[in-house]
Amino acid sequence: MDKAHLIEQVSISGTLLHLRVDGVEYDIDLASQSKRLANATPDQISDFTISPSGYGIHWPRLDEDLSIDRLIGVRHSFPEAETTA
Repeated sequence: MDKAHLIEQVSISGTLLHLRVDGVEYDIDLASQSKRLANATPDQISDFTISPSGYGIHWPRLDEDLSIDRLIGVRHSFPEAETTA
C-alpha cells in the first residue's frame, strides 16, 4: 500500500497540533478545523490515531476524522481511471 504522507511526528498541546509531515513541520489549531475538536476535553483530544496509509487522523471518542491534506493545505491528484473501448 502506498502512503499518502510520511507522518514523522505528532503531538498535541491544548488544541494546537504539532505535525512533521513529509519532512515539513506544521502547527495547526484544531479548534479552527472542527467544532467537535474545539469543544473536546483534553483527554478526548489526546486520544487519536494516525491512519496506516498516512491519509488522516482519527479521534475515536469524538467520531472525528481530518485528512492530512486538508490540515497542511495540499491537494493530491489521482490518476484518471483508464477506460477500454
